[in-house]
Amino acid sequence: MKKLLIFPMLFACYMGMGQAIDSASIIGKPIKIGNLLFAQNDFPYKLNWEDAKKSCRALGNDWRLPNEDELNTLYITNKNRGKIGGFANEYYWSGTESDKKSVWGLSLASVRNLNDGGSDMYNKNDTFYVRAVRAF
Repeated sequence: MKKLLIFPMLFACYMGMGQAIDSASIIGKPIKIGNLLFAQNDFPYKLNWEDAKKSCRALGNDWRLPNEDELNTLYITNKNRGKIGGFANEYYWSGTESDKKSVWGLSLASVRNLNDGGSDMYNKNDTFYVRAVRAF
């Protein structure tokens, strides 16, 4: 019986290791804007909202999803050729919930102008890009 339990345990360990991310490659050289630090890079793959929150926390040191205003700051700063590296022409998660099923996100693909910000509500099960942030 013990031998039968070893194989599922090994498989679970293997799958868990395959999901690991390299925190240093995401955080890179954090960019300071106001009292916030923004990760230099996006996560390398799209995530649903719950996984996005967990992945940011996994970076340690209080990294998290940016709130709606912080996410707009990221975009505006980047659009103005500021300090932050390039974004994908895609959707990004914020940590600002709208209701039990929806979260505010930013669509860089549909932004019309800098004042717009491109914010809208999206379903938590959608998969978007993530740029982590933390206060210092």
